[in-house]
Amino acid sequence: MQFGCSHPWSGQDKSEFHINCCVAIDNVTLAAMENRLKNFVRVISSSLVSALLLASCNSGTSSSDRGFEVKLLVGSALHHFCDEAAVQFNQTNPQLESGDAFHMTCEAAGSGDVVERTVALAQQLQQGTLAAEAPDFPTILSVDGEIYQNQLIYRMDQLYPGQNYIPAITDAPLLANSPMVFMVPSDLAPGLRNVDDLFAQLVTANTHKDLDASSPDQPIYYVHTAPTRSNSGLQTLVSQFSSVSGKRPEELTVADVQQHQAKVQEIQSKITRYGKSTSTLAQSMVENGPFWASIGSVYESSVIAANTDLPPGGTRYEAVYPKSTFTSNMRGIVPNAPWVSDQEKEAADQILEYLQSPPAQQIATNLGLRPGAPGVALGPKFSPNFGVDPQASYDSYRPPAPEVAEAMLTAWSQVAKKSSLVVVVVDTSGSMEGNKLPSVQNTLKTYVDALGPKDQVALIDFDSDIRQPVLADGTPEGKSRGLQFIAGLRADGGTRLYDSALAARNWLSANLRQNAINAVLILTDGEDSESGISLDQLEQELARSGFSSDQRIAFFTVGYGKEGEFNPQALEQIAQLNGGYYRKGDPATIAQLMADLQVEF
Repeated sequence: MQFGCSHPWSGQDKSEFHINCCVAIDNVTLAAMENRLKNFVRVISSSLVSALLLASCNSGTSSSDRGFEVKLLVGSALHHFCDEAAVQFNQTNPQLESGDAFHMTCEAAGSGDVVERTVALAQQLQQGTLAAEAPDFPTILSVDGEIYQNQLIYRMDQLYPGQNYIPAITDAPLLANSPMVFMVPSDLAPGLRNVDDLFAQLVTANTHKDLDASSPDQPIYYVHTAPTRSNSGLQTLVSQFSSVSGKRPEELTVADVQQHQAKVQEIQSKITRYGKSTSTLAQSMVENGPFWASIGSVYESSVIAANTDLPPGGTRYEAVYPKSTFTSNMRGIVPNAPWVSDQEKEAADQILEYLQSPPAQQIATNLGLRPGAPGVALGPKFSPNFGVDPQASYDSYRPPAPEVAEAMLTAWSQVAKKSSLVVVVVDTSGSMEGNKLPSVQNTLKTYVDALGPKDQVALIDFDSDIRQPVLADGTPEGKSRGLQFIAGLRADGGTRLYDSALAARNWLSANLRQNAINAVLILTDGEDSESGISLDQLEQELARSGFSSDQRIAFFTVGYGKEGEFNPQALEQIAQLNGGYYRKGDPATIAQLMADLQVEF
């Protein structure tokens, strides 16, 4: 067999020509060799890439698994700061002087929840039902302000007198802070800056024109978080008592709280809804607009977040700084307690030192938090472009006495809190058989047991039929009616979801509770199957009672079980168009989810 090899290599040396021709002549052998070589290179390359990826993971994400765990339980304002700092810190492969490796992990909760959980764990330790070595205990705590830190010290001292398990406020290093401000749309901000003491004026004012003659004659709709769960809510409540009494927080007494709770109740009457998360509440202001809430008591960082990545034509918000407010100092707390070992204390010292270092503090400023360590620049987000004043000046409040703060929380729950009427709509169709319905029943029992003197609920269950509401409230008789309803639930039939939503709205419209939060909460595990109306028709109907109407009925929806069994898009649409939100739950999470929802009202 001969090949014409002369043309491609015509200008080459004869030896090259000979070699290339030999390759061409034996091309069958060469092809087999090339395939083997390619496979070999492919395997080697793949192995090399895998090894490099594994090395990268070991220096990053997987480093979080090195050694023993040091748990941080922080308030919600430090959530993202803690998560981002943990990634950076764990990449340094930290270890003790002994050489023992460790890593930090973060969990965020409302500041009130941080206190309650810590006290509950300490009680279990005291009762002998939990060992000091149990992994349930966090090593480092943080709450979003010094009132709740003061409450933690107070509660632990009641449990363990004289032990001083929680260090004094000034002995806990400052990690970050964010002053409490009024978040308002830019067009309303100039008028509010003319108001000397906004909380004092909110006692009697009903419109923005009442606050400032140059402002529009627009109703005041106000939001803040629930003080029983959230630090910003508790700081707001204390500020309200301080304003209406004319005393600084540290000067207030229990008698002052009782004397002025009616005035605080007048402020609370302007509330649209409460909530457990400051950042989520601020985001709801952005999503729902000024006729949902025109004033919000939030952290300065929430205003920065609201103005970050604003959509075209979106409402811009500004921070109005009160003359006196809480700085919201967020500190790192290492308990001097049996559940923190010497090893964990040594590791905690390293973590807190890192959290105060310039790289970690830069994370804080990027998130809109003011640095806790000196010498760290604020960064570009602290500017009027993001609605805040980098040089803001105000008188910083100090916490009230712990027993006074407790009295305020009691006064809020029993007297000052805005009343509510919530229609709870429960899907009891055949798909709720098995462990779903018992789990929901247990959750509803907890919900009813937690009803306070200001709360009313109407309980409706539906399948192929929509049954009449059962009324429950915070009285013993009201709770008994609610528990009887829950015990009688049975799974059967179809899913008239849209019809039941409209029936709940119609009942609430006819029985609207005056000067109260009126809302519908729907819990379903399936798609609509038997309704006489469509989703579009339901949305048109609900628009007539939403926040552009006098009824101001909000909708909250919970998809229960596995997505695919229900339509999350439809549930989200129903909620978002009516001033609420959608959440997904399952048997493991439904109890906490419903407890969080209950805080909204």
